[in-house]
Amino acid sequence: MTRPLTPANQAVGRLNWTWQDVLLILSIITLIFAIVRTATNFTGAYNSTFQVDTSLSVLPSYTLQTLIRMGIAYFCSLVFTLVYAYSAYRYKSAAKILIPLLDVLQSIPVLSIAPGVVLALIALFPGQRIGIELAAILMIFTGMAWNMVFSFYQSLQGIPSELKEAARVYGLSGWQRFWTLELPSGAIGLVWNSVMSVAGGWFFLIAIESLTLGDKNFRLPGLGAYLGAAADKGNFVALTWGLIVLIGVIIATDYFIWRPLITWAEKFKYETVESENVPTSAVLDFIRRSPTLRVISERIWKPLTKTLSRPERNESPKASTPTSNSPISQWVNWLFVSGLSFIVLWGTWEAFLMLRLLNFSDWQSVILGAIWTSLRVFTALILSLLWTIPVGVTIGCNPKLAQLLQPIVQIAASVPATALFPVLLLFLIRIGGGLKIGSVALMMLGTMWYILFNVIAGAQAIPSELFEAATVYKLKTIQRWRTVILPGIFPYLVTGIITAVGGAWNASIGARVCTVSRTNYYYSRFRFNYFSSFSNW
Repeated sequence: MTRPLTPANQAVGRLNWTWQDVLLILSIITLIFAIVRTATNFTGAYNSTFQVDTSLSVLPSYTLQTLIRMGIAYFCSLVFTLVYAYSAYRYKSAAKILIPLLDVLQSIPVLSIAPGVVLALIALFPGQRIGIELAAILMIFTGMAWNMVFSFYQSLQGIPSELKEAARVYGLSGWQRFWTLELPSGAIGLVWNSVMSVAGGWFFLIAIESLTLGDKNFRLPGLGAYLGAAADKGNFVALTWGLIVLIGVIIATDYFIWRPLITWAEKFKYETVESENVPTSAVLDFIRRSPTLRVISERIWKPLTKTLSRPERNESPKASTPTSNSPISQWVNWLFVSGLSFIVLWGTWEAFLMLRLLNFSDWQSVILGAIWTSLRVFTALILSLLWTIPVGVTIGCNPKLAQLLQPIVQIAASVPATALFPVLLLFLIRIGGGLKIGSVALMMLGTMWYILFNVIAGAQAIPSELFEAATVYKLKTIQRWRTVILPGIFPYLVTGIITAVGGAWNASIGARVCTVSRTNYYYSRFRFNYFSSFSNW
């Protein structure tokens, strides 16, 4: 018996091609071809005498190579975030190790691990460019992953208990629970922290792609290396075009990726009344109207999700909770905790073997330097909070304003602070600020964006009916902040502060070792020493 064709079945059963669909498919094919062709440059022998070309003709190739590194690093960060944060959420005893360990890792300056990472991967791939590429991707990853993990973990911890109870009552499988409850709960914070993570990748890009260890050159062709080389040579034409390309890439990424994701994540806001003032995206509207993508969704994506989301009727409510006490769960938990404990103890022992070589004067210098650096980190944090909270709430509560300011904020957050520091330092010296204030200013450049993006995410996640209730009850501004805004953004604010402190410690190493030449305002050269980074300011 033949099923009659309804209008919906007819729409799914045939492709109504439009010029937008043709353009979309051609764009995807062209992008894939360009990525595959560019990725072939990542293999082969590494040329230790490589010098960065600053001619305009290499900018497209350099930019695409940088975008591939950034894309791979972000994908790895996203997978790491989902696995790490969910493991800490599901296994409470493991979280006692995972979360403090993550806090320590995110406070380690990215550039301080560069020598060990590069030398290890060079030894693993002797004479091959792939080793240098993996080192660059790993260093970009370390600048992206931490704030995403903290954000997603905070969102998982904040899931309302009644929603967890509903998941148990309906017998949702592990995948159903993750896909329909846990992942949506962290969507808004994860998207905004992804924006910050990519900006953090641009933040250290010049240093990562222009890395030198002693007299050895480990430069890679890329947009960051191009900007660094142009600044070093005083080629202001190349520097200007490089900055134009960087800003263009950020704006294009915002329009084609982040704005559609922010608009899409709006549907996961926990509210009972639909807000009238919501973000919009022309790209997302096109995707939703595309017949081609609709057919792909109906024939491939939905059947796949239905297969993965088959309910486990035999699963008891107790077994479906994140704190399951089943034998398998206990064994996995014990294995995980034991492995991490071994790694932590081994690392502690190795650190003890190195630190025991320090004499008393060295310890005095390290402790005193750590105290002074901690005070500067605290000062940078307070100054950042004073402006990021009101600005972030204003942007997060006004989607139209967010669409206008979001690219500007991304550009400001993506410009490497180490590139701005020479100009800032010379300005502070002229007005009498000096190095001590300059170090705090550089720490703020590496701190405030984490707080700002998390506050924006927190303000956007506040249910719109709470603001409507505040308007109905005619709450004053102070009352509205005390009863609606601050409680709504507080979990996100804590996440932002934790990651901001790590960003401040990251920037502290650059603030300690940056030297500035008065004849070249746009270039800063770094020398790293593991212990002197904390002292002598």
